[in-house]
Amino acid sequence: MAGVLSLLRRLYLSAYNWIVFAGWFQVLFLTLKTLKESGYEHVYSTVEKPLLLAQSAAFLEILHGIIGLVRSPITATLPQIGSRLYVVWGILYSFPEVQKHPLISSLVISWSITEIVRYSFFGTKEAFGSAPYWLLWLRYSTFLVLYPTGISSEIGMIYNALPFMKESGMYSVRMPNKWNFSFDYFYLAIVVLAIYVPGIPHLYGYMLGQRKKALMKTKKE
Repeated sequence: MAGVLSLLRRLYLSAYNWIVFAGWFQVLFLTLKTLKESGYEHVYSTVEKPLLLAQSAAFLEILHGIIGLVRSPITATLPQIGSRLYVVWGILYSFPEVQKHPLISSLVISWSITEIVRYSFFGTKEAFGSAPYWLLWLRYSTFLVLYPTGISSEIGMIYNALPFMKESGMYSVRMPNKWNFSFDYFYLAIVVLAIYVPGIPHLYGYMLGQRKKALMKTKKE
């Protein structure tokens, strides 16, 4: 029975990783094609659907960690995926005014290359039991450049959306109301930006630790 469950786990995770890999590959291809043919102003409108689908699929990774399907700690998975979901749905999708900003391109390219490497690495491991060293090296090295470019683009997009949040009042709840409750989406965005301050060194340090552990383990083997 345990063997059957292990096989089903591997089949599911392999399929999940390769399907999401294909989604991010499409995002990168469309982004580069659009940049070449139309310019950065049209990147978001071109990649919106595959981007939303590919990034939203990552929510399953939180569930994978909770139920023990994978060993990734929730403390590292939740903030990273949570911030990404907030940016794609709470910023890019919600505020069309920022959808033609130049930072969209650096954001999407950083995310897509990172995820293409990550999902192909885990997909290969689940399908074949191991991954080649070059893929492992890419998995634990590309973030050195792509994490700073991606995270700075995330912060930039949230910051650029602030005036439109304040002006539109979108997602805010004003007093008086029957719940006797108020909520300002603009100030939530300020809080999110503040969380990035301790979050960035925490996640970057975690990834550096994972890189050292993975590469040293491979050398010993």
